[in-house]
Amino acid sequence: MDRCDECGFDYGGISVGEVAGILRSLCARYVEVLDGESDRDLRARPAPDIWSAVEYTCHVRDVLLIQRDRVILALVEHSPSFARMYRDERASLTGYGQESLEDLSQELRVATSLFAKLFEGLSAEQMTRPCIYNFPAATERDVGWLGRHTVHETKHHLLDVNSVLARVSS
Repeated sequence: MDRCDECGFDYGGISVGEVAGILRSLCARYVEVLDGESDRDLRARPAPDIWSAVEYTCHVRDVLLIQRDRVILALVEHSPSFARMYRDERASLTGYGQESLEDLSQELRVATSLFAKLFEGLSAEQMTRPCIYNFPAATERDVGWLGRHTVHETKHHLLDVNSVLARVSS
């Protein structure tokens, strides 16, 4: 996966040095959405199989935390393979839809900061550390790609959030 046909994200379009700043900027946009929309619209699902804006935001928070752990694992193990995230199970088991908006905003900021600070401190050599990313198929990647993929996930789901809100508020 080097380009997302759905959202147009191009993995080669950003450098690893831009990852932390882009993530911080995207986090601020999520927080603006959480602060600027009604609780009802943020929690509404436009269809049973489509997450609400709150659920997508919870997912992004968890992606940031999991990807941070994956970067650390890749730095201490040679070419580790990462366990699945179980995103749908995680959403139901942890009650994404009932998350406090205030808590979610704060947790998203913290998760973004934790990932960004780790990534900013990595050397060029560390960025090339190999790992096996198992979605959609097991493929060898490197830590730099993990950072870009984290940006992709965050950016892609912000589009999902905006799409959901447009559907539920119309």
